[in-house]
Amino acid sequence: MSSKKTVLITGAAGFLGSHLCDRFIKEGFKIIGMDNLITGDLRNIEHLFPNKDFVFYNHDVSNYVHVSDDLDYILHFASPASPIDYLKIPIQTLKVGSLGTHNLLGLAKAKNARIIVASTSEVYGDPHVHPQPEEYYGNVNPVGPRGVYDEAKRFQEAITMAYHTYHGVETRIVRIFNTYGPRMRLNDGRVLPAFIGQALRGEDLTVFGDGSQTRSFCYVDDLVQGIYTLLMSDYHMPVNIGNPDEITIGDFAEEIIKLTGTSQKVIYKELPVNDPKQRQPNITKAKELLNWQPKVSREEGLKITYDYFKSLSKEDLYAKEHNDFKGYIKK
Repeated sequence: MSSKKTVLITGAAGFLGSHLCDRFIKEGFKIIGMDNLITGDLRNIEHLFPNKDFVFYNHDVSNYVHVSDDLDYILHFASPASPIDYLKIPIQTLKVGSLGTHNLLGLAKAKNARIIVASTSEVYGDPHVHPQPEEYYGNVNPVGPRGVYDEAKRFQEAITMAYHTYHGVETRIVRIFNTYGPRMRLNDGRVLPAFIGQALRGEDLTVFGDGSQTRSFCYVDDLVQGIYTLLMSDYHMPVNIGNPDEITIGDFAEEIIKLTGTSQKVIYKELPVNDPKQRQPNITKAKELLNWQPKVSREEGLKITYDYFKSLSKEDLYAKEHNDFKGYIKK
């Protein structure tokens, strides 16, 4: 019998989920990856298919989740995470944050497994407090266009805490701030891949609003380290994981132009409804409780990410979906 611990990772074919699969394989775990491929891409995990310690199931966790194996850990990272996605599939976004989280918390209870759920800086909405600490309750419009994602995540945190309090489930909550790196989708609507995609296609870079709104970008390897450390800690309240190196969107567009060596100009369009004006994590808790802080500079991370996007084919640059590995999928 194998002595390896087993982890279930939902959203395994997504950007973050696939990097988490890599990390847990590296740490010597057996991985059960699960994804309904509504936004995930099997190419992100194709390199893991031959690995005997990795198995993949095509399943929507909003439906009942059955796993026959013993489980030590569950990482719930299944959810659309970009505005293009959750505005296109709002019901699915709400369901995976509510029904999906409920199903996985129930599974964690049944298996006596520790579970970490992926929350987001969007629970803070368009914040009145800057930078945002975990104690800030946020400024969210529940009926605005972003409400389907924001409120799904807020409910997810609430039901996670309820399972911890009333059922004694070992839970962890990570509030993820803007993250980037290889395997992002160029067409997912988030600012970094949008800028790089526009640059590679020879298009002008589109800034919404006047460019004064801010974001703080964390490289994916730093984020994965923070998630892993939080999962293995004994702290059950939400923790911000992100890079506090804040930059305006206007300045960021100029950084991308310099990085890519393109001659495009920046064009401005109307700011979307409820788009956050400021986004910067207060990571005091992560530093003090987890001894974690980001190590990869934006300059270094952007170069790696740009090199990845440059390596994509012309078809990849314009394509929307690639799910070509049906032979590896278990029902």
